[in-house]
Amino acid sequence: MPYINLQVTKGVNREQKAQIVKQFTETLVIVLGKKPEHIHIVIQEIEEENWGFEGVLTDDYRKREK
Repeated sequence: MPYINLQVTKGVNREQKAQIVKQFTETLVIVLGKKPEHIHIVIQEIEEENWGFEGVLTDDYRKREK
C-alpha cells in the first residue's frame, strides 16, 4: 500500500490538488504496478511562516523576492 505525504505551502487550489492526486496515482500504477485503490495520498498545506529554507522563513523570503 503506497502512501505519499506531500507537504506544500498554502495556496494550492482544489483543481491543482486533484491533478496531483491523479498524476501521482498514475505514476505509481505505471512504475510500481500498484492498484489505484491501494494508493493513499495526503496533501498537507503549511503556513509560509512555518516553512523555512536558505536560512529564512518562506514568508520573509517571498517578501524579499518581490
